[in-house]
Amino acid sequence: MFGSMFKEFKEFAIKGNMLDMAVGIIIGGAFGGVVSSLVKDVIMPPIGLLLGKVDFGGLFVNLSGTSYASLAEAQKANAATLNYGFFINTLINFIVVAFAVFVLVKQINRLKHAPAPAAAATKDCPQCLSKVPLNAKKCAFCTSQL
Repeated sequence: MFGSMFKEFKEFAIKGNMLDMAVGIIIGGAFGGVVSSLVKDVIMPPIGLLLGKVDFGGLFVNLSGTSYASLAEAQKANAATLNYGFFINTLINFIVVAFAVFVLVKQINRLKHAPAPAAAATKDCPQCLSKVPLNAKKCAFCTSQL
């Protein structure tokens, strides 16, 4: 049982699938970090400014019953909080990543080569210009020799 599983794993690894997957995971992790920074440091500050100088990262609902001026204070006191600002940031991260993947897949599909046209199965008769099979020796329409 384990011998066949090891054999399958070895074939999987040798085919390059594992290497491709590892590269994809590493690039995806790096891309996720870039997108997180883009959302947190570039996209959200102007949106927060437009909405009245709101810092989305600091939006929270205090569940402990004690009043705290900021999320940092509540977290320092280990108070139970519902951090919906972080959720908004994460949701925007997801939308940016999903859009980037959509654009990437769309471009890859556009760049894929169209299948080559099939070889011609017919030729034109030099006398009557009718289509005749490629291997024909006599035209079926005008009976001329090809």
